[in-house]
Amino acid sequence: MGGRQVTDWQGKHVTVAGLGVSGIPAAKVLHGLGAAVTVVNDGDDERARAQAAELEALGITVRLGDGATLPEGTDLVVTAPGWKPDKPLFTAAREAGLEIWGDVELAWRLRGPDAAPWLAVTGTNGKTTTVQMLASILRAAGLRTAAVGNIGVSLLDVVLGDEQYDVLAVELSSYQLHWAPSLRAHSAAVLNLAPDHLDWHGSMEAYAKDKGRVYEGNRVACVYNVDATDKPSTEDLVREADVEEGCRAIGFTLGTPGPSQLGVVDGILVDRAFVENRQKNAQELAEVSDIDPPAPHNVANALAAAALARAFGVPAKAVRDGLRAFTPDAHRIAHVADVDGVTYIDDSKATNTHAAQASLAAYESIVWIAGGLAKGATFDELVAGAAKRLKGVVLIGADRALIREALARHAPEVPVVDLDRTDTGAMLAAVREARALAQAGDTVLLAPACASMDMFVNYNRRGEAFAEAVRELASADG
Repeated sequence: MGGRQVTDWQGKHVTVAGLGVSGIPAAKVLHGLGAAVTVVNDGDDERARAQAAELEALGITVRLGDGATLPEGTDLVVTAPGWKPDKPLFTAAREAGLEIWGDVELAWRLRGPDAAPWLAVTGTNGKTTTVQMLASILRAAGLRTAAVGNIGVSLLDVVLGDEQYDVLAVELSSYQLHWAPSLRAHSAAVLNLAPDHLDWHGSMEAYAKDKGRVYEGNRVACVYNVDATDKPSTEDLVREADVEEGCRAIGFTLGTPGPSQLGVVDGILVDRAFVENRQKNAQELAEVSDIDPPAPHNVANALAAAALARAFGVPAKAVRDGLRAFTPDAHRIAHVADVDGVTYIDDSKATNTHAAQASLAAYESIVWIAGGLAKGATFDELVAGAAKRLKGVVLIGADRALIREALARHAPEVPVVDLDRTDTGAMLAAVREARALAQAGDTVLLAPACASMDMFVNYNRRGEAFAEAVRELASADG
């Protein structure tokens, strides 16, 4: 991706809002380009002071404990994506007529003249898996690519690095899209929309609007979810987008696809969008059994990835080969073990109700382990939709009472175990209680529908604790 966009940064005063995984790289890049950089940060703890010392050694000014005041002489603000739009710093910047960029916007502006196009993915759930599937498909087609962005790989590092790419698979969060006004992707997908991060965005409408930014200026395809029932839907966002002439709306569905759609027919993923006569013809891409795991929401992820790859001209064989080569990350509907005919599934990544709903829909007879930090969520719709599949429920975590109350309203006949403990043995106790409720043929499913930080460092550690407990259970059985 080589050379950088020619921009005169010499003497430009840039304020970087926030230390951390995006602020520090942005500050270093801007300083290296010749800008006068001041980093402001709300926190002033030991970690922040260590990060500040690292930057100050390079000649970068750092102001700790005061992220509210705009430094005098600022020409541009570059913010970490998580900083809320209503912060006083941004109010002052807007009043001064300054632009506010995120690290994604900065990366977009600094791309070289021969920069690789971006295939962008956003949505409430499934972004990381879809981007990884997409990258696997692109690699199977012989293309030089990388999965980057919100997936944990800095776009700044990629666009300014020496590695040459043909195309990038880019995961983007709603925060990143909010602060990326000039981003224009080759093609993009919004996988789904459900209430999330509303404390940051202020409303569902604002959240959806920021997600919809990913479609702005698309050149080839806007990929949307035909099956979505949320309002606004991903299709609504496509209709509202200002795209380049010739850009097409491409749907994906778990049902039989219509023209300009990808879907599923008799266990086969088929394409009726990127074929010569889409009114009559369909191209087989892969089998559902090529997808790991073949749960419905994961099949939807695969269809979205395939749509973006096909929009880039990837042949059908590469879709199949890429999906076969793909291995999902840990704690995403991961099979842990079978014990006494009961299957144990770790979907600790299901940290909100929308993700848990998809996970619960993948199994027929479930003992559900749920609970944690609800983040303002309600559970009536989730429980009502899953009630017929539930054989039993084990509740853990700080906000388990909210789920218990929803179960009482919508699934009163389902046995519930309420674990009032947060010690290190709590997950083992939860697995033992689930085992007591389960019979051969059932699935014990960890899909908490909540964040993990009340009991665990993160969802990874929660999933690991579940897997460890299941293995201990299996070991005890010999």
